Amino acid sequence: MVLRDLIADYPLHSELARELVVLEHEGDRITHDLIVQLGSQKKTAVVTAEDGYALATTLDDIVDYAEQTGDMLGVYGVEAPMEQAVKMAEVLVGAAEQVAVALRSLRTGNDINPALVEIHRLENEGDVLHREALAALFTGGIDPMVVIRWKDIFSWIEGSIDSCEQVAHRLEGIVLRAGRS
Repeated sequence: MVLRDLIADYPLHSELARELVVLEHEGDRITHDLIVQLGSQKKTAVVTAEDGYALATTLDDIVDYAEQTGDMLGVYGVEAPMEQAVKMAEVLVGAAEQVAVALRSLRTGNDINPALVEIHRLENEGDVLHREALAALFTGGIDPMVVIRWKDIFSWIEGSIDSCEQVAHRLEGIVLRAGRS
């Protein structure tokens, strides 16, 4: 939500970029703590250390891409948001919310599949928005420097959305292996 709010009101709320950095550092700390815990768990756990490591690092990628996006708005001197970036950030928020639902479902034993299906749907929506955003950059004679900036920014948002889908893939693998046990 922080990235969405940053993009929607940029540069009015450019201070949110700093909040993204703080959140990314907290995410790194949590990832490290989780990996340490996984290394000490019993071999009979539903989530193996390998699965947990892959899941933790993929979750970290979501935050890393989001933080990179926020940081580069300032580095690139973006003067105003593009509508396509706002839409992509909305999709990212939805996908991240579904990742949270899926993780809770894994922990509680609830049906994880609706959240996974929604993550995949949102990732497909993100792909369409990404292509439309890129197409918009190359129509209408936009300054080449603006094209370069926004092409990168769109790609980082898309990377964060794609990482949500990678989390869904990891969770699907965990659920499949747990069902075979």
